[in-house]
Amino acid sequence: MDNALLPNLIERFIQYLKSQGKSAFTIIAYKKDLEQFVGYLTSKEKSDIREVRREDIEGFINKLLAENYTKKSASRKLNSIRTFFRYLKNEGVIEQNPSLDVTHPKYAQSPPRIFSKLEYRALRDLVKEDPRTYALVEVLLQTGIKIGELANLRVADVKNNGLFISAYGKTPEREVPLNKAAKKAVDNYLKTRGNGPTDHLFVTRTGHPLLIRNIRQIITRCFREVGVENATVNDLRNTFIAYQLINGASVEYIARIVGHKRLSSTERFLNLVKEEATRKERLGEL
Repeated sequence: MDNALLPNLIERFIQYLKSQGKSAFTIIAYKKDLEQFVGYLTSKEKSDIREVRREDIEGFINKLLAENYTKKSASRKLNSIRTFFRYLKNEGVIEQNPSLDVTHPKYAQSPPRIFSKLEYRALRDLVKEDPRTYALVEVLLQTGIKIGELANLRVADVKNNGLFISAYGKTPEREVPLNKAAKKAVDNYLKTRGNGPTDHLFVTRTGHPLLIRNIRQIITRCFREVGVENATVNDLRNTFIAYQLINGASVEYIARIVGHKRLSSTERFLNLVKEEATRKERLGEL
């Protein structure tokens, strides 16, 4: 049965991910992980998905660890395999999902990176003369939306008091409030945006949509210029969540604003916030 051969199934899975609106970055990551897994299975002379057992998946994960992949990286690859097998079971290609019996390598999850007030003020000061970059930073810092959601924004999504965020991956569509600083930054940017061939909110100098990689490059360059180290664009989202909690917002409210499906995703920031409050109290900053 050719329809149970692994390369064919991976291609079907990739098409399914595209139909679900997954980002190109996510799809490439899944494809690389699964192709690596298939390479391992081929070395074991297995090409039919119905022949794959728990031991094969465990063998692949152990091989990764032996090759000095981090436990976190190996765990992510196991997640890719699990998602693939879940899809195959839903499609009726396999009857049992052998990946469910494979345990994740245990690793300590590093805490989210939260910017100090000094760091994010330095970042804002650096970009305030550039309307587009200032609006990018303010929206990320004041709303906690993801970089993909930011790249997806259209001009029509800017409302009187906030932004309409379309569904993105697993994150649901929602309304996100804009405070005065962020609203002013967006309004000022719109005055300079010009009319190009696209209705995307953030565009290049030639009027084309600003892609995720463009935004990442812009923000990373800003981090470098102000001397903010070991930071990613997602840390602006982390910082928003942490400071909302510090200022007394409820976990439920923040989860709704940032699109967390599980409250536990938001709650993991609580300990960080408590540590920050204790540190400030000790330093007499509260």
